[in-house]
Amino acid sequence: MSDESLAERVERWMVGQMPIIQMHGGTSVVREADAETGEVVVELGGTCSGCGISNITADNIRRDLIMDFDEVTDVTVRTASSGDQGASTVEGGRGGELQHETDPANHF
Repeated sequence: MSDESLAERVERWMVGQMPIIQMHGGTSVVREADAETGEVVVELGGTCSGCGISNITADNIRRDLIMDFDEVTDVTVRTASSGDQGASTVEGGRGGELQHETDPANHF
């Protein structure tokens, strides 16, 4: 097993497995990852806030993290409310510039 923490491994996994988040202007950050309890908390922000399919993305993250990491048994995915883009709740996330709900939705 590597010396990387569970949080670091989950962050790396998010970059590799969920590039769609960044491609659509969203952000993600691993808030908690406890290998002893099996609990992981991921927060989505940017254009994920208020997105009509963010619940599908969250379901995919939950399912895939539990399948891909033996020690993960419980995943919580939080999405900031549509008024919270750019707030401190999404610092450190991936995806470059944070976008707002009023930006053009040309990703479909």
